[in-house]
Amino acid sequence: MPRPIQATIHVPALRHNLNQMRSAAPGAKVFAVVKANAYGHGIERVYAGLNGADGFALLDLSEAERLRALGWIGPILLLEGVFEAQDLDVCSRLNLWHVVHRAEQIDWLAAHAAAKPHHVFLKMNAGMNRLGFRPDEFRAVYTRLKALPQVGGITLMMHFSDADRDHGIDAPWATFAHAIAGLDAPRCVCNSAALLRYGKRPELRGDWVRAGIALYGGSPDYPAHDIRHWGLEPTMSLNAQLIAAYEIGAGESVGYGSTFTADRALRIGIAACGYADGYPRHAATGTPILVDGIRTRTLGRVSMDMLAIDLSPIPRARMGSEVTLWGRSSAGAVLPIDDVADAAGTIGYELMCAITARVPIRPDPAPVIA
Repeated sequence: MPRPIQATIHVPALRHNLNQMRSAAPGAKVFAVVKANAYGHGIERVYAGLNGADGFALLDLSEAERLRALGWIGPILLLEGVFEAQDLDVCSRLNLWHVVHRAEQIDWLAAHAAAKPHHVFLKMNAGMNRLGFRPDEFRAVYTRLKALPQVGGITLMMHFSDADRDHGIDAPWATFAHAIAGLDAPRCVCNSAALLRYGKRPELRGDWVRAGIALYGGSPDYPAHDIRHWGLEPTMSLNAQLIAAYEIGAGESVGYGSTFTADRALRIGIAACGYADGYPRHAATGTPILVDGIRTRTLGRVSMDMLAIDLSPIPRARMGSEVTLWGRSSAGAVLPIDDVADAAGTIGYELMCAITARVPIRPDPAPVIA
C-alpha cells in the first residue's frame, strides 16, 4: 500500500471563506489571491471553490496562463507587475492587469506597442518600505501614467504592514489618503487582515479588496483572533496514520538528540509524517496534533519521515489510527493550522506552502461539516 499520508483540499470550505470575505466588505469587488500556487493548495484544485471571486491576483505569468486555461475570463492582477519589458506582450495576450511600483515599469509601458490599453494598479509605499512609489512622488507618477496611450485605466493601491494590530492602519491610511486626495480613480487597499478588521469602513474597503490567507482558513491576526472568531473553515488537511505504538518507561528518551525524556511510563505513537513531507522540523515537544480526532501533543524532535506522539489521552489508539497534523479529521474535529504554526514558531502561510511533492493531494468536494 502507499505510505499512509495525504493532504486534502476542501473545496466547499474555500467557497465558504470567499463568501465570508465578501460579507466583510459589502459593495467591494474581491480578488482571490492565488500566488505561490494558491498558497500551496494548487491553482487547479482551488479553482472550483474560488471562481466566484471577481478576479484573481498572483505573481507569475505561468500561473496566469493556468487560470486562463481553466476557463477564467475575468480580471487577473500581477501583484508585482512585470519583471521585464517583454512581459507586457504576455499581458496583452492574456489580458492581464498589472501593478506598477517602479519607474522602469512605466518606461517599458511607454515603449510598448499595445494593441489594447493596459489596466494598471499604481502602488504607493505608505510605510511598509517594500514596493511602491513614495507619497511625495505619487501624484507626478499618476499624471505620467494617465498621459500614456498604452494605459487605459489606473487603480490606486497600497499595502498595510500592520493591519493585524490595533491602530496598525492609522498612519499608513492617513499617508495614502492625503497623497491621493482629489485623484479620481478606483482604489485597492485591504488585504485579509485589513478586510476582516476594518472592511466595514467604506473609505478603507475601496473598490477592490485582496483576500489571501483568510481564503485558506488561516487567521490573519492570530493569536488575537482565531479562525472560529472570523467564521472561517480550514481548506487544507494533512492526515497520516500511526505506523507504530508502544510503551516507554520513565527516564527513556524519544527521537534524535534525546530532546524529550519521559518522567513516567508513557505510551507513544509514531506517525508517518516528517519534515520531508513539509511538517516543520522545528516543531518542538508540545506541538498540538490529533489522533482519532482527539487533541494531544508531539514528543521530541521531528525526523525526516516520522514524528512521535503522546498517546496518553487516546488509550485506544493503535497502528492505523488517523493522525491529523492540521485541518479536519475524518470525524470532523478541527486542528487550526495557526495553532500548529504558532507552536512551531512560524505562521500558517509557511506550512501551507511547504507541503512537498511526495505527499499525495486530493480535492474534497464534500460539504463542510458544521
